[in-house]
Amino acid sequence: MRKSLFLFVELLISGTILAQTGKMDMKKYENQLPQQGRGNVQVAYQGKSIDQMIYEFMEEQGIPGMTLAIVQAPYIPRVVGYGITDIEKGNLASPKTIWPIGPISQGFTAVAVMQLYEKGKLNPDDKISKYLKDISENWKDITVLQLMQHSSGIADYRKQSGFTASKAYTPAELIAMVESAPLAFTPGTEVKQSATNFLLLTSIIEKVAKMPYHEFVKKNQIDYLGMKETYFDEDLSKVKQENIGASRNLHQAFKHDKDYIDPLETSTGYRDKEGKLEKVAPLNGAAMKGFSDLWASAEDVSHWDIALAGSILIAKPENRALIYEPTKLTNGKTVPAMAGWQFYHHKGLMDIKGNVPGHSAFLSRFTDPSELVCVTLLANKEGVDLTNLARRIAAAFDNGKMGTGANDNILYTYESQFSVPETMAKLNQNIKAMGIPVFAIFDHGKNAAEVGLELRPNQVIVFGSPKVGTKLMQDNPSISIELPLKISVWEDKNGSVWVTFPQMEQMALNYNMDSPIIEKMQDLLENLVAQSTNVY
Repeated sequence: MRKSLFLFVELLISGTILAQTGKMDMKKYENQLPQQGRGNVQVAYQGKSIDQMIYEFMEEQGIPGMTLAIVQAPYIPRVVGYGITDIEKGNLASPKTIWPIGPISQGFTAVAVMQLYEKGKLNPDDKISKYLKDISENWKDITVLQLMQHSSGIADYRKQSGFTASKAYTPAELIAMVESAPLAFTPGTEVKQSATNFLLLTSIIEKVAKMPYHEFVKKNQIDYLGMKETYFDEDLSKVKQENIGASRNLHQAFKHDKDYIDPLETSTGYRDKEGKLEKVAPLNGAAMKGFSDLWASAEDVSHWDIALAGSILIAKPENRALIYEPTKLTNGKTVPAMAGWQFYHHKGLMDIKGNVPGHSAFLSRFTDPSELVCVTLLANKEGVDLTNLARRIAAAFDNGKMGTGANDNILYTYESQFSVPETMAKLNQNIKAMGIPVFAIFDHGKNAAEVGLELRPNQVIVFGSPKVGTKLMQDNPSISIELPLKISVWEDKNGSVWVTFPQMEQMALNYNMDSPIIEKMQDLLENLVAQSTNVY
């Protein structure tokens, strides 16, 4: 008994020494291993890992599947799939899943134009009538550059009655939908996104390159970079997928055919219909040629983005700058957008994003040499704004430096492309357009100046629906302290402009409330903020 006791004490002491030694060893390595920022293994932001952020976001938004890819140039250190790409079949989202990348396709079109420019075969300042003879008289003085800028004023065929994204159109049929429509504005004086602009660019590319648009892009971008998980819609039949019908998880071919090990699979798209996910007819690439006609894996999108950042796709820096800088209009106005990309006050930040039937896509890039982080998110539910999630993911990879500057666990925060006064004006206009009363606008910067103090621009708009607010107060009168609703717009020390409001679901938890009104309020506020802070 006594011997056993001595042995136990000896082991206990030995264990303590080993534990202490382990701690000492960890401290010993502190000077060798990254403790924060690039290469740090603790990838989290405001106490949440990336996996937790994505899990919560997908659950909140009702997203079946998603793939994330992270670039820390020149590496792609993380590519991971979440959820499923087909509810009926149970196919898993994976690094090799290919998704419709929506408006990111514009980037490939713009690169094709600049490649032809560098070959001396066209000039962005050329009038499009030089290449396209049978076009509307109103369009003949529009330039190639104005098509890329979305500053042409040409109507968007997607907005025309009868247009269906799942239908196979010829370019002539799409042009016929809008050629008689008046220009929305004098070319070169405003910016308004139109798929027609990029359809016309593909026709110019074909004229100049003397080959089909998709062949030119495939040769000079996709194949050139070795991107094996990027396809035009018309080439999807080449993707070797196992036909497993409508039964879940019946993959069998991988047991005897190596091509089905870690298979390349296309995703199925969904939309919300009365609180349930509804399968969406797949996009036909011919319906959005040059604008939203590509399918790709998140890793391939990231690969292409790295190549675009250097001289691999566009050789000369001044030519890359043409599609990397805000649009300078003929009337002297500058719009922070170009060729589908949008630009922000945060140094070097640009993103390109949007939706196609059943899917949402997002690509952002922090191009400042001290950051060099890119985030790609592709999901199979339409109408999802991935901007806020992507910003938090980027911050997780760079020790919070690229974060919002606010507590994202209780606030929903979004960067605006515009100044504080411009953003507030847009918010005010959009709130009133919804028929919601605006009760007050507080200008804290102005108030500070009146008492001899300095404060960066900071404004708050107060608004709300008495009918909706009353219903909430009937359920819990104490929530009146949170009403009416408020949105704050402020400028940080780096010149970035932020728009924020309380997370409605968190507010509901604080008041022990479970009301469908809360979820609708969150959706309304998110849409309102996105609408008021983006060019497109």
